[in-house]
Amino acid sequence: MRRLFLLALLVLPLLSGCEEMEEARQARIETRAGTAHDFSVELALTPEEQQRGLMYRQELAEDAGMLFFYPACARASFWMRNTYLPLDMIFIAADGRIVRIARMTEPQTLDIHESGEKVNGVFEVNGGLTQRLGIEEGDFFRHPWFGENGRATCD
Repeated sequence: MRRLFLLALLVLPLLSGCEEMEEARQARIETRAGTAHDFSVELALTPEEQQRGLMYRQELAEDAGMLFFYPACARASFWMRNTYLPLDMIFIAADGRIVRIARMTEPQTLDIHESGEKVNGVFEVNGGLTQRLGIEEGDFFRHPWFGENGRATCD
């Protein structure tokens, strides 16, 4: 819990401007096959938001997802306790590269879904969506906080 609180203290200053906040609510995934998919982003920044995630939700729009952002690289692990929807969990490196996708995670389980390596973010979308859109590991998550000029770092 303390770690989540410290992460929130690092993330909240990122939200200094309204324009930056608006940009942070949009993302695009670019596939190596040349397609691009735009998403509305719900941010999970505070410890409470990150702990709750998408639990208790009955629906999630097809073009929406929740972004868990870590300013510094960390191994990430998630479970589906009290989550009613199957989800695809997209694990994201500092440069925006998708390093792992946990597809169709089973709702209401304590199964652990891990990043496998240090990441700066996880983007959760409806289960099966990454398969339907052809999103694969190695594709890129484009968001202002990732990439060459982003705030994510693995120093």
